Amino acid sequence: MIEDLEALEAKVEQVLALVHQLRAENEVLKHQMEAAEAERLHLRQTMSAARDRLEALVGRLPEEA
Repeated sequence: MIEDLEALEAKVEQVLALVHQLRAENEVLKHQMEAAEAERLHLRQTMSAARDRLEALVGRLPEEA
């Protein structure tokens, strides 16, 4: 009986350790996602600005006769 309880206790400790590990990994992944989202937003803004500059330059080109 005591052996069964000790085995159960060991398994519970393993599960708790796994839960803590997964929570830590989840936090890391959340931060990575936030950073990736911020970078995506920055890249979209950069692309939009570049597109606007290109459109302005194209508008300044002389028309062909």
